[in-house]
Amino acid sequence: MIRLFVRHPVADFATWKQAYDDFDAERRGMGVVGDEVFQTVGDPNDITVWHDFESEEAAQSFMGSPRLHEVMDEAGVAGAPQIWFTRRA
Repeated sequence: MIRLFVRHPVADFATWKQAYDDFDAERRGMGVVGDEVFQTVGDPNDITVWHDFESEEAAQSFMGSPRLHEVMDEAGVAGAPQIWFTRRA
């Protein structure tokens, strides 16, 4: 299992969250088997999400998807994301 973490600012959390929720079925079809959303304490527009995948290849494919980047742009992602991949130790 690979866990992908992504942190990025958004223009408006409510708008971003609606787009995130609307993208759920597509996300699952792209290999996401689990996910969670967090807001930084003190800044609700600073978002961290994690997504679980069966393999690193699936996680890399997801992150390279033009559709994902299209949805992120439409959702109001307001800066370059910080991205890291992990596995349980």
